[in-house]
Amino acid sequence: MNGPKIPKNTDQSGSPRQQLARPSAQQLVVGSGRGEFDLIAQYFAPLAGPGAFDLGDDAALLTPVPGEQLVFTADAIIAGVHFLTDDPADTVALKLLGVNLSDLAAMGARGVGYLITTAWPHDLDERWIADFAQGLGRGQGRYNVELLGGDTVATHGPLSLSLTAVGAVPTGQALRRNGAQLGDRIYVSGRIGDGGVGLQILRDGLPGGAAADRQAAIERYRAPEPRLALGTALRGVASACIDVSDGLVADLGHLAEQSGARMAVELAQVPLTPLADLIGGSVAAITAGDDYELLFTAPADAEEQVRAAGRKADTAITCIGSVSARQSAGQGVELYDERGQTVVLDRPGYRHF
Repeated sequence: MNGPKIPKNTDQSGSPRQQLARPSAQQLVVGSGRGEFDLIAQYFAPLAGPGAFDLGDDAALLTPVPGEQLVFTADAIIAGVHFLTDDPADTVALKLLGVNLSDLAAMGARGVGYLITTAWPHDLDERWIADFAQGLGRGQGRYNVELLGGDTVATHGPLSLSLTAVGAVPTGQALRRNGAQLGDRIYVSGRIGDGGVGLQILRDGLPGGAAADRQAAIERYRAPEPRLALGTALRGVASACIDVSDGLVADLGHLAEQSGARMAVELAQVPLTPLADLIGGSVAAITAGDDYELLFTAPADAEEQVRAAGRKADTAITCIGSVSARQSAGQGVELYDERGQTVVLDRPGYRHF
């Protein structure tokens, strides 16, 4: 896939909206004779950005803004592994876009565009593709990014989707994982555990909790919100940063490893989903993953700057601990309960292998 911007109209909220054609009754199955270029022209060319040449060339062209560095990240999601096979197509698109843009947020970058590779099962109903493209269009308007290109193929395996996001950050201002220093405070945005609860509600029919909280958890699982505004606000403030995808403890462990530091977390200070008890309490919530909040460190004397960044991004921020030691004392994460006792975990978070 690879185009001049298609004219947009506006929805009732004032947000940009692309017009994407719906399939006719004769165009329902990917393997029914519809060609690759027909699908691209109908569903994805309307999403193309200015450098993508109507998705008609081999690649897109980007001209970097002077004084900025480009940031690249890629993530893949597979039906039955990273999303449920009956998840609505538009939310799958929002999830695919959101998890990649979350990586840009963790680097303090703004979104520029993305490339997408789709492997459609031969028996996939084409209406699913139409709804998926609609979801991408909504995400583009929400996060100010545009499609740059990619590839589309058919497969006999499960539905597989891969997205490469492109961002930009002022030269030398990217947030990294390796800057945490002794005495820094540890902060997390939003709240932790909603994604894990949402998955168990959808997959296992998990009962209990208020209806509004259950719906919020489902939405967080299906369509995570990348903290792009917070990431850019943390430039020059955070000493190290990562997004929470595999679980708070597991991802904080990556910060500890890259920074050569030991992190001490007060479990009672972690802002949790109100439904944490449904999945086994705070320990289950902080190891569940799929939260896509920003987890970062900052110097102790930068607390007001951290709070100001949260206000600017309209995002709650909570201090959950501190960097307790440097490399000579070892690396990793230590959890403490309200009595100051060490909490031992069976596993720190989601494992891909």
